[in-house]
This record gives sequence, structure tokens and C-alpha cells, in this order.
Amino acid sequence: MGVLEQFREKMDSGIPCIGPSITLKDPFIAEALGPESDFLWIDTEHSPMSIESVTGHLLAARACNKPALVRVPGSATESIKPVLDSGVDGIIVPQVTGVDEVRRVVADCRYPPVGKRGFGVRRGMDYGRTSLKDYLEASVTELFVAVMIEHANAVSEIDEILEVPGLDSVVIGTMDLSSSLGHLGDRSHPSIVSAIQKVIDAARKKNIYVGMGLGWEPELALHWLERGLQWVQFGCDYEYLVQGAAKLFNSVR
Repeated sequence: MGVLEQFREKMDSGIPCIGPSITLKDPFIAEALGPESDFLWIDTEHSPMSIESVTGHLLAARACNKPALVRVPGSATESIKPVLDSGVDGIIVPQVTGVDEVRRVVADCRYPPVGKRGFGVRRGMDYGRTSLKDYLEASVTELFVAVMIEHANAVSEIDEILEVPGLDSVVIGTMDLSSSLGHLGDRSHPSIVSAIQKVIDAARKKNIYVGMGLGWEPELALHWLERGLQWVQFGCDYEYLVQGAAKLFNSVR
């Protein structure tokens, strides 16, 4: 069973999937965190990570048999294409503003006739060992395409977004969503809570996976997992270092 099939099967059976955000470049980070995780979220939006660093993490994720999902800087084709061709298991596109942008994102990720992805794959075809026919058939399910709902207009167009063919998941970015709705950081504000629940309910109704990106906030993760969330990234590599060291050192002090 492939890593994405395992990932989907867990969510389909009601098991919450949890993973870290990886922001540091060394692939040892992915190798160390992989066995504890259901997926690895490799962040290139908020970290100075090159495509060479990303591919190192992809190799480590493969060694751990865990899906590697890369958050790209934005929805531009030039941000998406090289990450796809590196052999990533999934892509997460942040800050989408509405259904038209989501259609463009999915088109960049899917081959014709569903989309318009250019063909230049190497690692995904095992450097030519996989036949073109087998690769194209597998590419339908072996790429996890997700967009982040972080904008007020994306919330208002959520039903249309969820109807876009080839989209696997929506991911709620709580902090930027709170900013877009005029309450930066106040994620307990009724308008933010209502927007988040609206996205979760709509996604579950349409059988589209719904995730969330968080910091070191296990209580908030539990809160939304109990309300329909299926997968959640919370915390990142440097947070684990800082929090773990502080807890350990303070216990001795």
C-alpha cells in the first residue's frame, strides 16, 4: 500500500492524522520526525528552503514510508511546477482567494484532460523505470492536491471550491483567516469560529478531506478534530527543540 493510500485510509476510517511542519533544511529533521508522524509538511512558504533542500526531505520521508506534502510559496505556476517534478507526494497551496484561483492551481497539478500540467517528470517515474502508461494512471491518486482557506472570500466561495475536479483537500489557516476577517490572532472570535466550522462542514459534506495548520497548540488541535477536522499540522521543528529543551531543563532546575 502506498503512503498516500495509507494516509487516506486512516482519514476515511476516522483516525486523525497528525504531522509536523519542517522548516529547517537538514534532511535529518524529516528522518527523525517521520516515524512519529502520519505525514510531513515541508514548508517553503515561510522558510528559506531551496528545491535541493526539499528533495533531501523527500528522500528522508520515503525512508520513513510517510507522505511528504510541500507547502509552496504561492499559487504561481513557477512555484508549483518544480516541486511537483521533484516527486512530492502532495502539494499545499496557501492564500487562495477564491474558486478561480483554485481552478488554476488544480490545472497546474493535473495532467490533461483534467488539467494542463507540463510533462517533465523524472523522479516520479523512477528515472524512467516506470512506464509512461503506469505513471499517468497512478498520477491521479498518487498526488495529494490541497489548498489553504485563509481568505474571507475563499470561505464565501467554499462550496464552489469543493466542486473543483482534482482537488483532494482544503486546509484551514487559522491565523491568516483571522486576519482576513478583521480579528488578527483572535481565533476564538465568533466570526472566526463560524467560518472555520463552515469550511469543515462543507468539506465533510462533499467528501473532501479537511485539514488545518497550527502552531504548538494541542488543545486547539483537539478542539477542531472533535468538530470534524481530519488532519492537522501543529508545531514545527524549531518549536519542538525550544519547547522540549525548556521542559527538560526546567524539570532539572
